[in-house]
Amino acid sequence: MPVHARPDRTTPPNMTSYEEARASYRLELPADFNPTRDVVERWGEEAPDELALLSLGAAGETVAEQSAAQLAADARRMARALLELGVGPGDPVFIMLPRVPAWYAAMLGAIRIGAVAMPGTNQLTARDVSYRIRAAGAVAAITGEVGVAKLDAIEEQLPTLRHRIAWDAGGAGAARGDGDRADGWHDLDALLEAAGDGDVSAARSAREDPMILFFTSGTVSYPKMVVQPMSYGLGHVATARFWHDLRPGDRHWTVTDTGWAKAAWGGLFGQFHERATVVQVALGKPDADMILRLLKDARITSFCAPPTLYRLLVQADLPAYDLSGLRHCTSAGEPLNPEVIRAWREGTGGLTVYDGYGQSETAVLVANYRAVEVRPGSMGKPVPGWTVDVLDEAGAPAENDVVGSIAVRVAEGAAPGYERPVGLFDGYRDDDAANERAFRDGWYYTGDKAWRDSDGYLWFEGRDDDVITSSAYRIGPFEVESALIEHPAVMEAAVVGKDDPERTQIVTAFVILTEGHVAGDELAAELQRHTRELTAPYKYPREIHFVAELPKTVSGKIRRGELRQRLKDEAARSVRTAG
Repeated sequence: MPVHARPDRTTPPNMTSYEEARASYRLELPADFNPTRDVVERWGEEAPDELALLSLGAAGETVAEQSAAQLAADARRMARALLELGVGPGDPVFIMLPRVPAWYAAMLGAIRIGAVAMPGTNQLTARDVSYRIRAAGAVAAITGEVGVAKLDAIEEQLPTLRHRIAWDAGGAGAARGDGDRADGWHDLDALLEAAGDGDVSAARSAREDPMILFFTSGTVSYPKMVVQPMSYGLGHVATARFWHDLRPGDRHWTVTDTGWAKAAWGGLFGQFHERATVVQVALGKPDADMILRLLKDARITSFCAPPTLYRLLVQADLPAYDLSGLRHCTSAGEPLNPEVIRAWREGTGGLTVYDGYGQSETAVLVANYRAVEVRPGSMGKPVPGWTVDVLDEAGAPAENDVVGSIAVRVAEGAAPGYERPVGLFDGYRDDDAANERAFRDGWYYTGDKAWRDSDGYLWFEGRDDDVITSSAYRIGPFEVESALIEHPAVMEAAVVGKDDPERTQIVTAFVILTEGHVAGDELAAELQRHTRELTAPYKYPREIHFVAELPKTVSGKIRRGELRQRLKDEAARSVRTAG
């Protein structure tokens, strides 16, 4: 295929046979490996004019178009600027920037010199920022004006933080002649300009050296630190090649904040390795009309969005938008409801949404693919390069149709000469107890539950603590949520277990209604009848709470633990009132 051709819906998939891909997929992973140098810079040398990164503003306007050579040059300038400040290999660098070209310069430049990039979502509070910098021992922080204000508001001492670097896109923080600002911060643009062009003198990077430090969502405690090595830069090749089905000429847009691991899944080395253009958009609050128009105007061929966004998009008049250039659609974060998959396919002229599953601790583990039959609601099958299975309480493969723990075989599926699957994290930093729970008997336990059918498809049940036990039945929230969302009155739903003295727990639903529907006992009863018709009778929600919004983590996952705690607090208040 010519490099600049744009694949269309008739283009054959990269994976023509799932079994063949599982058997033949291998990664060449040299001992000396740095993904900025060996993926981005190599692209810049071999095809300097190809478009690597398209950055769009909040209204869809073009902010920057960067070729592979230009992206590599920005990374080298950032690398030199950090080296001149004294930042070196192994030093954690906290990066909290919006979806702008500077984020790529900061991330790629830090990685280029062997520093450990610490991306953070722009929704972090000053307290969150303080915790992360202190926990990781960050030596430098790169952030925009909002982040500057948050860092300046931190009252705790940050003894390891030696350098504060501000990006403000020509805003209030004017730089002096020496590149520093009057408020004591370095100016990012001035540092990059002073660094100039040229080679980067940096230490060699071993494939096992730390590269990225993610923080988990922290649904029940302080976030854990997830350390990903340099090899992670190739871990997402399978993500881009098989799940996103990318090839040269594609334009891929993953809707994500830069602080989420999803930004690495959909916008870093996997896509660049496949030489597809990455598109980032400085969206504010999600707007269905803008997103659907951008898919056409930005010539997007591959689109990845969380389930909550697809649920919003299918409420729009999809046939009214020209989505003929869109070739491939994916979703991750939580399982996508079959009803949404059906509505998207009907409204877009046949496009299927291919679910994928993984974590900050991994690359994509289980997915649906163009070459494999999609069973709506299923997670799909394990990704080439990974051995993923459902284990019982004894650590043996569970019987088909029996719920167990999703686990990754640590020693199998790795690159030749490499002990771990490429893309699996090295462990939780400074948390031996968490590592002992997660790594057992040659397996990494994800903390999620699923069951396997007779054809090898995996079906998500929920987190370990999300599974509901009611009258000896074990009930996964996803199936109940999927049934609820098929009702036209339901925009979004979350299901949890509420403590009950007779049944252990009862199924309880929190529901956001679509426009034009009124909450009340009559609608609650109708939703209960509707659920009983679509699921086993014992799974229907015995309580329904109508809410305006659902609590979510910064990565968009529903905080079911917070909903459970809300129910416990209400029960405690009722007891006190009765007494």
